[in-house]
Amino acid sequence: MKVESVDFFYLSMPEVRDIGDGSQDMLLVRVRAGDHTGWGECEAAPLPTIASLVCPMSHSACKPVAASVVGQRLDGVEDIARISHAVRENSLDLLQAAHALSGIEIALWDLLGRRYETPVHALLGFSRTYPKTAYASALFGDTPEETEAKAARVRTDGFRAAKFGWGPYGRGDVESDAAQVHAAREGLGQDALLLVDAGTVWGSDVEAAAARLPALEECRVAWLEEPFVGGALESYRRLAGRAATVCLAAGEGAHDPHLALHLIDHAGIGYVQIDTGRVGGIGPARQVADYAAGRAVTFVNHTFTSSLALSASLQPYAGLADHALCEFPVEASALARDLTPTPITPDADGRVAVPEGPGLGLDVCPEAVRRYLLDVEITVGGTTLYRTPALTT
Repeated sequence: MKVESVDFFYLSMPEVRDIGDGSQDMLLVRVRAGDHTGWGECEAAPLPTIASLVCPMSHSACKPVAASVVGQRLDGVEDIARISHAVRENSLDLLQAAHALSGIEIALWDLLGRRYETPVHALLGFSRTYPKTAYASALFGDTPEETEAKAARVRTDGFRAAKFGWGPYGRGDVESDAAQVHAAREGLGQDALLLVDAGTVWGSDVEAAAARLPALEECRVAWLEEPFVGGALESYRRLAGRAATVCLAAGEGAHDPHLALHLIDHAGIGYVQIDTGRVGGIGPARQVADYAAGRAVTFVNHTFTSSLALSASLQPYAGLADHALCEFPVEASALARDLTPTPITPDADGRVAVPEGPGLGLDVCPEAVRRYLLDVEITVGGTTLYRTPALTT
């Protein structure tokens, strides 16, 4: 069969606030081939990513993403890899192409799994899957008191692990940051796993990050996530050498698997976090997972949006028993919560299972898509290149 259409849907909450919450809007992807439909989600700003799908060609290495996808054969997993390679090659100078490709690639896996009535993780070659311990992923509160209350709430909800990040952390003095971490530990309890996400706040400043290590180690924080921007490999390596008990985590910003492999090889990280909606999709994420497993680095998903994105992010390491943590957003927007009628939820032990249905194992709710859909039209030189597609079930 051939890929007949690639459709993007720009979804958004009525109000998008200036906070570190990527679930406030969404670019949903639909791919159709034959009688089959697959769904995916990009981790990207919707409007420029839509433009990358349809923009006029600038030159031979700067073509619209759709030109490398629509009309292509899709009969097996090798076709997904071939299509992905074509996008990377033909849209080399179109930097938003990686984001567009990620959502499309996920949808191709979902479609193929639905066609053959098998889960994506089986298409990847896993003979069995392992449940992952969900860590509640939340933003730091504006005050330590708010953070402590958030931590107590997720512990009451049954989570055995939690991560707090962004918000005021790293933007004030060392004492304020220490108070936030102590508050998180107090609310979460002494036996739960605590993680901290700095959101690249220190750029490449090793001394600023190192000043936070004593509080992190005193509170038995397992990892400090993204203290620096993704390319600051030397800063990561130096900080890792100064940390006694805290590991470093990074990789969510990797839009190509090679960027993640460089972090594994040269940054001294203990955890590599990959977002399938950004790295190029499920296939490249699996590549990173296998590479990490061979180098004693733990693979973890990055997901802060919908259950559809969560399912996609679980597939690449579903069959890796020793890679047992899973980011689980607990403050996602109503848009992200409403997208799938049957969301992924932790069990009584705080673990999540990889969906076993065909493809990603989840359906998209048309009513929710209509509720949050924004109409977009892109016209160049009097020719309409994109208009919000019809949503039919």
